[in-house]
Amino acid sequence: MAFGEFTITDLRRILHEASGATDGDGVRADTVDTDLAQLGYDSLAVLETGGRIEREFGVELDDETLLDSTTPRALIEAVNARLAREAS
Repeated sequence: MAFGEFTITDLRRILHEASGATDGDGVRADTVDTDLAQLGYDSLAVLETGGRIEREFGVELDDETLLDSTTPRALIEAVNARLAREAS
């Protein structure tokens, strides 16, 4: 099921679920431009996050897009760009 917009709240929740982290507070408004690796999310967590986003939001995200999206802001923008393309 596709949604209209992918938000920081969505990313925080999905990253938390995908990484198995006990603390889901790494992604906040003041850390949206911080590298995901610095926030404690490795490439495996990002790829798992991508799979969960694909299933939940009904979009396709290739591995290159996911790995090139090194900050929360970049990942949110990539997902929203894909949602917009698929909606049109």
